Amino acid sequence: MKPITLKEIANACSGKLVGDENTVITSVETDSRKVVSGTLFAAIPGNRVDGHDFIESSIEKGMACALCEREPNCNTPYILVPSTLQALKDIAAYYRSLFTIPIIGITGSVGKTSTKEMIASVLSVKYKIHKTEKNFNSQIGVPLTVFGIEEDTEISIIEMGISDFGEMSNLAKIVKPDICVFTNIGDCHLEALKDRDGVFRAKTEMLDFVKPQTKVFYNANDKQLWKIKDFANITPVPFGFDISDKYYATNVQTVQGKGVLATLVLDNEKVDVTIPAIGEFMVLNALCAAGIGKQFNMTNEEIKKGIESFENVGSRSRVIDTGFIMLIDDCYNANPTSVKASINSLSKFMSRKVAVIGDMKELGENENDLHKQVAEYILSKGIDLLICAGKLCENMAKVSNTVVHFDTTEDCAENISKYIEKGDTVLVKASHSMHFEKIVEKLKEL
Repeated sequence: MKPITLKEIANACSGKLVGDENTVITSVETDSRKVVSGTLFAAIPGNRVDGHDFIESSIEKGMACALCEREPNCNTPYILVPSTLQALKDIAAYYRSLFTIPIIGITGSVGKTSTKEMIASVLSVKYKIHKTEKNFNSQIGVPLTVFGIEEDTEISIIEMGISDFGEMSNLAKIVKPDICVFTNIGDCHLEALKDRDGVFRAKTEMLDFVKPQTKVFYNANDKQLWKIKDFANITPVPFGFDISDKYYATNVQTVQGKGVLATLVLDNEKVDVTIPAIGEFMVLNALCAAGIGKQFNMTNEEIKKGIESFENVGSRSRVIDTGFIMLIDDCYNANPTSVKASINSLSKFMSRKVAVIGDMKELGENENDLHKQVAEYILSKGIDLLICAGKLCENMAKVSNTVVHFDTTEDCAENISKYIEKGDTVLVKASHSMHFEKIVEKLKEL
């Protein structure tokens, strides 16, 4: 983090400062376990834990100042504000204003993190980049990500996730992206956003906070995103599989154990790449990254090197050869759009194919029908066995008597070995709250 003073911070958030205004802050944290010397500790009250309870222990770790909503019961410098969370955002917006480097803002229903990692893999071949760590894309995660920009950073890549209207506006006010990326619009967070039109409106709030003619990269394979072209004062940059797209791909094929092969057409030049990940949707990520690489004057050779050096993070389409089965660990999150994309990838394998699916959360009033529709889609794609677990997945079991259903994740983990054969390719996918990592661990033991 670029050092800033308490005076700057207090001014940025209109807070009452008690302490030396010339004290320098070198990091900002909301987790007291990460506090070190020079840290501004933002004490955020939560539903289960109140950050104010950890101010005293943070002093022992070298905390320079507390950002808080009530006066601490201990002797320490502090900045008093009405809302710690809002103050954190205000300070992050000020910190972002100290930089003139290009910032890339990424959003979408599915694939934000893998797209972010692909763009980072490409740009890091030539530039010193800063990126969102893991999936720190929330109302707290984005401000903390912004504070990670260093003085020598050349390009920043920031992922932004939302679940309700207005949240993207809050994040975009901070990030003010110079390049925007939209991965897709899917059936997710429908409790608040109602339908895909609502998802589109909420995501595109980002465009209210960009400069005129900002380049907006969007997945042209998603028809919902075609409406991006209707926004005034932006430059739309479509990427996809059609020759009318600015950047497009041909000759796409999945090679088991190797990844996805494709020819990317970039400014009328063809670049053959091997993407070290499963799923043809990864070609779209590569296209987006390649197009952005072109915006930063990268050569085709540099772009190819970046794509072929790609590594995904966490439980996102992670392929594990256990020696008994080929296991696809994709249990980080799930919604109808992402499950169908994963099923498309699974269907390309030549072995016996098993899909292990869990409840998809936050789908609103149509959650039962959406689970049925996903089950019908899975069975239509030639998947040999569908195993599901969870209350909502009872709706999947109603589609066919061939579907195996368990009431809980624990029941599924305990019994799944009965349904798996040597040489199977097994996809494991569910919303994170289902804790399907328990099933992954059981499958790795086979």
